[in-house]
Amino acid sequence: MDTGFSPPARIAGIEHGIIYKDPKAFCGWPFVNGFWETGAGDYLVAFQKKPADYTDPRAINHDEVALFGPQIMTIRSTDRGATWDPGTLQLLFDLSADQDALFAQHPADYAGEGPFDFTDPDLLVATGGTPDYFRPHSRAWVRVSRDAGRSWLHPILAEQHGLPSVTGGASPLVRPDGVHLLFMTVVTDEGWKRRPAVFRAKEDGSNWAFMSYITSPRDDGAADNDRSLPIRFSGHRYFYPRPLMLPSGRIVCSLRAQRDPTSLFWTEMYASDDGGRTWGFLSRVNDWGAPGDLCRLADGRIACVYGYRMPPYGIRMRLSADEGRTWGSERIIRDDGGSWDLGYPRVTEPRPGELLTLYYMNTADDPVQLDGGIRHIAWSRFSL
Repeated sequence: MDTGFSPPARIAGIEHGIIYKDPKAFCGWPFVNGFWETGAGDYLVAFQKKPADYTDPRAINHDEVALFGPQIMTIRSTDRGATWDPGTLQLLFDLSADQDALFAQHPADYAGEGPFDFTDPDLLVATGGTPDYFRPHSRAWVRVSRDAGRSWLHPILAEQHGLPSVTGGASPLVRPDGVHLLFMTVVTDEGWKRRPAVFRAKEDGSNWAFMSYITSPRDDGAADNDRSLPIRFSGHRYFYPRPLMLPSGRIVCSLRAQRDPTSLFWTEMYASDDGGRTWGFLSRVNDWGAPGDLCRLADGRIACVYGYRMPPYGIRMRLSADEGRTWGSERIIRDDGGSWDLGYPRVTEPRPGELLTLYYMNTADDPVQLDGGIRHIAWSRFSL
């Protein structure tokens, strides 16, 4: 029996590959940009891409990358993740564009487009933050595709409902009753408190409206660092909600908590037994590593995969056999990272007992080094 305290073990027989790498670009963060499986079984992953000169540290500084407009791109695999066709690279959302002008030229909602059948596997919903994540002025944008991500309706902004700032994070869920939920992060107007929240699609599909908070009001998500530090590098709890619907009707949700985003952060689990209306703490997955993506396997176990930003840098995972209440020992997917700047995975089960995880990566053996190698989108495939 795995009690969860065996030393981290390397997974045997694992394969690694590259989804997309541009030596003149920073590519990253698929966790918060999107991953979908279509009705035909295609995989579509979204990531941020921005030109980067790997001789200048400013070019890969996260504040610089985010503040001055990357583009969110999608790329497709038609063979269960074995290959990824660069010819399918497509713009999903342009964060370098004038955001006010972008939304002014389109209707404010989808009232003329719906209703939508959210149980249709070819109806995809993408979300993100504009003009940037977790800023006091951030808004959550939404885009819908009816044709498995080959084209997208015009972007809209999720309703604000008096909340000072809302950021999307590519975290949709469809309940058994067909109701579509988006998991967001609310930030206070001064930027120092984060609180994950659930938004629900209106019945006509015109927009998404606030439904519930995930964390208790007694734990309001306030950063408890010295506030002379930049907001991004403070001890925030909680953000990056990622839901998973279980056959029992329970929804479990991973959250990221951090002391330092370059090293000290971890993944916690919350649960709802009433469709996302109320939530309670369930477990802490690991010592270190976040954000954690979730996948329910054919055998009923839950996999949680996360970036590991302590040496040796890489990607790790744990398994739960009891719906996320407890977690087994840590398993090493890879530990060849060149620096902390990696992770943000997505994970799926292409075939029973086989996992595919996608993430952004830099490697220690890359001939180009700037606090790690070129940031690119990679995959790992293995059997359990």
